[in-house]
Amino acid sequence: MAVPKKKISKSRRNHRRSHDSLKSSAAIECPNCGELKLPHHICSACGYYDDREVVQMESLA
Repeated sequence: MAVPKKKISKSRRNHRRSHDSLKSSAAIECPNCGELKLPHHICSACGYYDDREVVQMESLA
């Protein structure tokens, strides 16, 4: 059975785990309506992408 020869220090262990944390998602403001949206995605509030309407959104008024 494989057994470690030496104890791995906390510093070495934590260096290995440095990339395991969650990444924060980038959010940009929609140039049409001002809502926050993910980059390179259609705005869920107004349906615009790249300064043109891609999806017809129904108004709730």
